[in-house]
Order: sequence, then structure tokens, then C-alpha cells
Amino acid sequence: MENGDFSCFISDHEGFHGTIKTSPKDFVVTEMDINGQLVTNPNIQETYTKRPHQATNKGGVKSKQLEPIDTDIFNQDCFDLNVILGLSVNKELENFTNKIRLGTSLSNGEQENMEFSLGTFPDKNLRAVVHKAVRHTYPFLQTVTNQSEIRVREDQDFKELSKLSSEGEAEDFFRFMDAKVPGSAFTFLPDESKEHRTTVHHFVSRRFGKLVETKSFTDQKKTSITVRLREKNKQSKKRTITDCQVEDVTLYTAFTLQKDNLETLEAISYMAVVLDVLPSDFTYAGIKDKRAVTYQAMVVKKISPEQLLEKVSEFERRGIKISRVRPVSEPLKIGRLQGNHFDLVIRDLKPHGKRELAALEELVLEAVENVKNRGFVNYYGPQRFGSGSCVRADQIGLALLKEEMETSVRLFFTPEDGDDLQNKAKHHFLLTGNAKESLALMPAYKARERLMLRALHRYGSEREGCIRAWLSLPHSMRLFYLHSYCSRVWNEAASCRLQKLGFKAVCGDLVWSGSEKGQRDIAEEDLNATQVHVVTSEEETDGVFSLDQVILPIPGNSVKYPENLLGRWYQDRLAQDGLGSCRFRVTPLKLNNPGCYRRLLAKPQNVTYGLQTTSQSDEPHAPSLSIAFDLDASCYATVCLREIMKSNLS
Repeated sequence: MENGDFSCFISDHEGFHGTIKTSPKDFVVTEMDINGQLVTNPNIQETYTKRPHQATNKGGVKSKQLEPIDTDIFNQDCFDLNVILGLSVNKELENFTNKIRLGTSLSNGEQENMEFSLGTFPDKNLRAVVHKAVRHTYPFLQTVTNQSEIRVREDQDFKELSKLSSEGEAEDFFRFMDAKVPGSAFTFLPDESKEHRTTVHHFVSRRFGKLVETKSFTDQKKTSITVRLREKNKQSKKRTITDCQVEDVTLYTAFTLQKDNLETLEAISYMAVVLDVLPSDFTYAGIKDKRAVTYQAMVVKKISPEQLLEKVSEFERRGIKISRVRPVSEPLKIGRLQGNHFDLVIRDLKPHGKRELAALEELVLEAVENVKNRGFVNYYGPQRFGSGSCVRADQIGLALLKEEMETSVRLFFTPEDGDDLQNKAKHHFLLTGNAKESLALMPAYKARERLMLRALHRYGSEREGCIRAWLSLPHSMRLFYLHSYCSRVWNEAASCRLQKLGFKAVCGDLVWSGSEKGQRDIAEEDLNATQVHVVTSEEETDGVFSLDQVILPIPGNSVKYPENLLGRWYQDRLAQDGLGSCRFRVTPLKLNNPGCYRRLLAKPQNVTYGLQTTSQSDEPHAPSLSIAFDLDASCYATVCLREIMKSNLS
């Protein structure tokens, strides 16, 4: 299949047709914490909601307010202007910046006087977010506050520096200055002209002299200018023990996040803007579906419960509600959950083939009971590999494992179907290789693509430039592509195991010999090899182990492989992709994939269900199935439904 091998079923019931995710309310996901408790524990749940108010200016005209829309933010150091300003205002801003960049026919005076209003922002913290986000996205703009109104115009200092260096280098320098990270430094590209270097020194000193110091240095006969932030004057006041204790305490606030038809990272991006923190200040146990109503535990750093509750009206505008707000002592860790509870509705049920509608109840009963008792093949769901129709995440991961850097970048920029701006930008890059022009076309909210294009523009599109481009992305995002490839291999291995070796544990299979708790966590943990047992021929004959105890390795450099034909299959499969000697390390990208183990089968727990028939004017009988069950972490509800219905779902 296009998005993963899902060729095997465990049960032989007939199944039925149906539609899932007709609306987000048909797919409700509630996280279970490490102790198996729902994060919506009714004993302590209290949802905080307030109605938002709309501000008006003195003339009674409504001021521009936040108009958040869908985003695609994976780099946690960027803010999305579509979220902050709203789609329409951000579009006007993009048009304004295009006029500046293409305003060659305008006189200098006309360009200097060009301004654009972003609207009024009564909240001081929100104004700070707007200033930071606009300057990050458009370093050539200057933002100015007049009372609560923010206006933008071309930054003449940026214009001057861009004449002394490339525009991309000027952008990087201004972002460095805006970030003001203590102890950081910026190095201009090598410059052999002493006169030109002196001009750059003078510019930086005149514009930023109170904040930075500059110095030329020579390395391998090439001379460059380094700009370093000045250290703040040390405070003469002696700190007391109490002062030290206060500074060492980090504030954490836990809460339950309810979101409706939003990705987890999208919700975090919006909340970060409202609270004026970084998205990386939020921690969570797992990512939840977008096309669903989901409840999950979350912790935010540097925000008190009172500060969080002050913003609930703004969260509500984006389909976000919070409950169980409370102080805690530490952040959440990925994987720190037992699983998820699902409340699902499958609509428009129909039998397969030419079976009568009257047989539906019997078909549903047989299907659900079979999966309840026997489980399902624990495939990774299609969302693991990305929804793209042209290039999948696992293909990019394979190129990275082979250290084919140029190929991986071209795959990353392969456009999807459609003629929107991001696809035009990708087409342009693949056609011309011009990262600068492609960056100008790429929408501001496509953070990953813009980061890579910016690096490609600065360092070039050869191998070293492509490495730099990948390193511009967060480590977790780079690792995602490797995991996607390994997950695809695991899916294929699971199908091969069942097709070649049947439905019982056989000699050479791997089984988990740890505790039952370890068995539940096995999908995510990098297990100690001593906890993995190889089935012997005597154990196969005596039926010591069952199929639901069999585990398969997810490829990596610290796993053992089955000692039967499946072990050979892994070798051949990796060799087929050119990974015969792969160590699952991509040193240039600082990536290491040790691998882990995943159970061949998964089984839903606490299953309840009921068949319902609703009367509608156009269809008097429209049966639907309401079903609820629990799944362990890293198991996919859509894969469970696939086994029940004998249909491939996404």
C-alpha cells in the first residue's frame, strides 16, 4: 500500500463498510495517565471558560483582533503570523512587504515613508509577541508602537547592511540581534577586503555598539568578522540564600487540554503566542489526532495557574478549553502515559458485497467480538508516514540514513498536488535551485521550509549546504523521518511474519520476557536485550508462547533480530534499500537510532458497543455503530477499526 503495508488480518470475519470521522465529535480521544486514570477524571474536572470581548477604538470602529487559522508549525522557535495577526491581516502584510522588495520604481523618500498598520493590541504582552514575530519573519521591517497601534515600515539599517553583505546574511544577523541570546555570537562570511571589513565594523558599532562588540579573526587564511553580545554588568549586590533559592525554582503549571479539530502542535503554537512563551515551554506525553475531540495532559513552564486562567477566553476562541489547572514540580515526558480511551461513532454502515441490511447486526457482533478476543495486527497507522500523495516521510528518512543529503532535500521539497504558494515555491526550487527566490515565494507560516531555504541560500545546495539545512530543523523533527522509515519496515516485517510463519509462536521468534508492565510499555521503550527471549524448538512444540507474546524489532543499532527466516528477511529488506551495513547513525545530522521492539499484536480493552438506527427524511434507515475501547500507547484506533470492519481506513 502507498502509506504502509496493511495486508494481514488476524480474524476471518466478514466485516462491513462504514464512515469514520464524519465530524470531530465522532472521534473522541481521552488520554490515560501513567496510572491508567483518564485525564478528565470527573472527581476533579472543572472546565474554565470565559466569553471573549471585542475591543473598539474611540470612533466606535472594531479594532483588528486575533483571527487564528490553521497552521503547520514544527519548529518551536518560530511564531506563525497567521495565528497572531489573522489570515487577512497577514496577507495584507505580505503584499506590503512585496511592495518594499519590488519598489525599485519608487524614490527613496517614498519607500522610507511607506507604512502599514497591523491594528491595535491593547495587551502589552501580545504587542511584544507581535513585534518579535514580525521582525523574525521579516527582518527588513521595523515595528513601531503608537499607543496600542503597531505600524511597520522598512528598516533603513537593514537596507544599509544588505548593501554591505547578502540579503540572507543581513536577515540572519538581524535575527541574531533580535534574539539576544546570552553568550551567543554571529560570524559574517569571510571577507578579504580590509576596507570593506572596516565599513562593516563601523556600521555594527554605530547601530548596535551598546549591545555588541566586533572583532576580526583569521582562520585558514580567511578573515571574518565576529559579533558577540556584551556581557551584562555584574550586579554588585550580594545575593542572599533566599535569592538563590527563588531563582533556582522553575514554575510549572499542569492542565488538561481539550481541543477540537486541531493538531496538538497547532494548539500549543496558539497558546504560546497568547501566553508570550515559546512552544518549547509546553510538554506533553503524546500527540493526538487532529480530526477529533481530544483530551490530554500538558504542562507549561514559567506560567502560574492564575496567569493561565486569565487567558481562557482567548483559548476558547480557537476551540481550546483547559481544566484541572494546578501547580506541579516538573514537566511531562514523551511516552509518560498508559494509553488512550476512544469513544467513536461509525456511520452509514453497510454489509460487504450483496449481503442484506438485515444481516448487519450479526456482522457487527461477530466482528467486534473477534477483535475484542483476538486483537489486531499492531501496524503503525498511515499518519505515521505523512499524508502526502507524492513523497512520504519514510522515503526522506531512507535518504537520510544513506546520507544522500542532496536527494533528501529534493524529496523534502517535492511539491504535492495543487497550485498554492507553498507548492509554487517548491516547484521553483526544484526547477531553478534558487533558494533565495523560493524563500520569497514560500508562505511565512511554512516554518520548516523557510528555515531550510534560508540555510540553503546561505550555504549553498551542495552536500554541506544540505547538511546545514537539515541542522536548522529541531532534532526531534530530523529524527521523525528516520523513525518513519523504520516504522514502514516494521509494518512490512509484521505482514511477512504472519504470511510466512503463520499464527502461532515458532522457533526463532522473539518474545518479551519482562514484567506485564514492561509488556504494556514495550512499543516505546528501548529494551534491555536480556529481556528479549528467543523461542526454542522445544518451546514451539510445547506451545509455551502464544502469538500475542511475539515482538518484532524496529530497526536500529541496539536490537537483536529473530533467529528464523524473518531475521534473514530483515537483512534482505535493509540491503534492498542500500542499508546492508547501516549503523543507523547519521553523524553529520547528529542522529542516532538505537531501535526498540513492538508487539506483533495489540488488543483493545474495556470494549463496549451498540448498534443504532436513526430515521432521516432521505434515508429512513441509517445504521451507526457507537464503540468505546482503551488502547495502549502508540497503538492506532484506525488500525483497530480496520480489523473490525475489514476495510482500510485513514
